Formats: sequence, structure tokens, C-alpha cells
Amino acid sequence: MIDHVGLKVKDLDRSVRFYEAALAPLGYVLCARDASSAGFGPKDAPALWLYASDEAVKTASHLALRANDRRAVDRFHAGGLESGARDHGAPGVRADYAPNYYAAFLLDPDGHNVEAVCTR
Repeated sequence: MIDHVGLKVKDLDRSVRFYEAALAPLGYVLCARDASSAGFGPKDAPALWLYASDEAVKTASHLALRANDRRAVDRFHAGGLESGARDHGAPGVRADYAPNYYAAFLLDPDGHNVEAVCTR
């Protein structure tokens, strides 16, 4: 249903560093970059776009990304924290969502809630 998602960010360089670190364990890479935007996704298929904005983010978004296995969720969380993100939920089973819902949550530099989830 969704072709791509765009998020406004205050500091594009800082956000690119975060998303490169957090998304690499999920198999996503920086596909496109210029002075005002950056696109992440599978190689040559950007689906998550960051757009530089002089305005502060007024409403943060929630973005959930599928992980192939639980180790990828763990690496997403660790890589994001190492790049300066804020913890918003350590890796673990969220039994209130589903018995096999394994996820971790980070707040990116602009406060967007970014989740990695594996349902295996």
C-alpha cells in the first residue's frame, strides 16, 4: 500500500548518521543523497526519505520497520544508540501486541519513534 515515507528533519547530516547505523542491520542502505534530502531502502530503491527543514518538527511520527530476525532488532537498537538516538523501548517481546512480537524502539534526533519488529 505504501510506496514511500518522508520525514522532516532539522539536521540532515545528524539524521543520516542515525539512520545509516540503525537501518544497516535491517538490510537498508543510503540510496540517494543531496544537500536537502536523503533516501534509504534496499539498494537502488529508496522508500524512506529525510527532508531537511529549517522548521522544528511539530509532530513526531511512528515508523515501524520489519526485521528478518530478532538479532537484527537487537543490532538496530544497539546501532541506533551508538549513533546518539534515545532509547524508547529495549529489544524484547511485546506480548500485549502478540505472543511473537519482538521489537525495539528508538527516538531519532528529531523525536520520531522508529521501531524494528520481527514477528518470528
